Amino acid sequence: MDFRELIRSDREKYNLKKFQGNFLDYLEIVKDNPDIAKLSHKRIYDLVMEKGLEVLGPEENPRIKKIYGSEVIKRYNFFKDNFYGIDKTLMKVINYLHSASMKGEEARQILYLVGPVGAGKSSIVDALKQSLEASEHIYVLKGCPMHEEPLHLIPKHLRKDFEKILGVQIEGDLCPVCRFRLLNEYKGQYENFPIETKNFSVRSRKGIGVVPPVDPNNQDTSILTGSVDISKMDIYPEDDPRVFSLNGAFNVGNRGLVEFIEIFKNDVEYLHTIITATQEKSIPSPGKGSMIYFDGLIIAHSNEAEWNKFKADHTNEAILDRIVKVEVPYCLELNEEKKIYEKILKRSNFSAHLAPHTIEIASMFSILTRIIPSSKIDLMTKLKIYNGEDIVEKGTTKRIDITELREEAGAFEGMKGISTRFIIKAIDNALSNSEHNCINPLSIMESIIKAIKEMDTSDEERKRYMGLIQDNIRKEYNMIIEKEITKAFIHSFREQAESLFNNYMDNAEAYVNKTKLKDPSTGEELVPEEDFMRSIEEYIGITEGACKGFRTDVTSYMFYIIRNGGKIDYTSYEPLKEAIEKKLTASVRELSRIITKSRVRDQEQAEKYNAMVEELKDNGYCDNCCDVILKYAANNLWKD
Repeated sequence: MDFRELIRSDREKYNLKKFQGNFLDYLEIVKDNPDIAKLSHKRIYDLVMEKGLEVLGPEENPRIKKIYGSEVIKRYNFFKDNFYGIDKTLMKVINYLHSASMKGEEARQILYLVGPVGAGKSSIVDALKQSLEASEHIYVLKGCPMHEEPLHLIPKHLRKDFEKILGVQIEGDLCPVCRFRLLNEYKGQYENFPIETKNFSVRSRKGIGVVPPVDPNNQDTSILTGSVDISKMDIYPEDDPRVFSLNGAFNVGNRGLVEFIEIFKNDVEYLHTIITATQEKSIPSPGKGSMIYFDGLIIAHSNEAEWNKFKADHTNEAILDRIVKVEVPYCLELNEEKKIYEKILKRSNFSAHLAPHTIEIASMFSILTRIIPSSKIDLMTKLKIYNGEDIVEKGTTKRIDITELREEAGAFEGMKGISTRFIIKAIDNALSNSEHNCINPLSIMESIIKAIKEMDTSDEERKRYMGLIQDNIRKEYNMIIEKEITKAFIHSFREQAESLFNNYMDNAEAYVNKTKLKDPSTGEELVPEEDFMRSIEEYIGITEGACKGFRTDVTSYMFYIIRNGGKIDYTSYEPLKEAIEKKLTASVRELSRIITKSRVRDQEQAEKYNAMVEELKDNGYCDNCCDVILKYAANNLWKD
């Protein structure tokens, strides 16, 4: 297909969708499909819900249970690919839209998103705007500056009859411009009023109005409700609709949405129009005209400082009473935070190699700055609990109530800390400064440290952030990389782990049931190997007195999995998994230390070193980051 054909084909498709007819034609369309005449909140809610949702119950989803307790989480496909770690926030937004779509009190309230910079407030609004732009066209009165619903033409005394025939509820009145045209151009014969279709557009200001913060010295309500055309004042009276320019944000946002960016940066007097736009669903005309019906979602957002300042003034009660506040905190789940950075990087043109754990380390730092320290556990442990991970201590999975941790931290947790943009800029700088077109956790840490030193914040906060990098992040990374290098030495790590697991389970089962093992080769009956089991259990602090209980727990848990149709392996029971991995790690730690640090290797050591490097490369490392990581390990992990 050439360019001319492509353009022609697109234009034909567009023209086929366009509708030109009169009000009688439109009535037939509504009669066949009453949903055509739905109000703005219902339209936006339907756009979200038509994508579907996933209901995540705690019983079927162990990770959901660990993070949210007994709460059922709804994950909407509409937000699935762009928003991570704020499921409860998005549920609140959809709950608002659902209530508003049912014409509940929320339909006469502002949806207000409040949260720290870079938490996703603007992105949520952008997603709703983009969905409107991609949605089906709406039917409007031709030439109406407010793209209003054609059913407004029906006189009030006939509306009940029409509602019964059409199966709809008719709400709203004609705007002054269309009322004037009906009486003067069509002599009151509303059945002849022309109807057309229009799409939503931010750029063309059709169905979507955007209100940025306005300079207090130049605030003019015409930005919200339109203005009077002074050039026509000599021709028509001041209240004549022909002098009105209905091009304010509420006018153009009718039947769609109106977004207020950083709403409370405006003077409160400028926002008084919101009072009638919410409860009365009407806005003033420019000049001395009558009130105009308004149907639209009013969605606003700002940072918490502006919100606290605004609500502290009791004279703002009228507006405060018309607000549904939804907090948009930073993400506090490590796995979800990683997805945010991966998504942003995919949209960029960077093509550098990312070493394993690079994004993970950056995500760890951002979350550590956001969570509030607990008196019960250290910060890194709290991060892991918030990520739904099991914490193993002395051979058992430590039971820490995540609800208690959240209650201890309070509602403010996640509302402060390092923003997503800060981390992305640190990643971008690391990528830009990379000499080998490769970045790794070490270069990310260096880039973050440099950014912290340059950031505009207090010395106390800067010191805290530096401490998180040096004391928490680096310590955690050292454990990660030691395990990674050690695993690389054991090429068949999983096979050896499974072998240890199966051997341990055979012995533990025989021990618990007070039976003997049978040698598969000779058929000889053997007693359970106490020394072998203890050699594994000691790595997670199981005492001799506690080993019987541990073995009973392990075997009971494995039988439970099998009875429920599951398959067992060495990762099935977290404490045993950790014990097996620690045993394997310890068995090669000394070898890995010698070979990694050694500058002059004998033939056997060289072969093992090269095999280890190839294994690391198979696991996602390149030659450069492999070299950097191994040098770091030699100098920092295994000091003599």
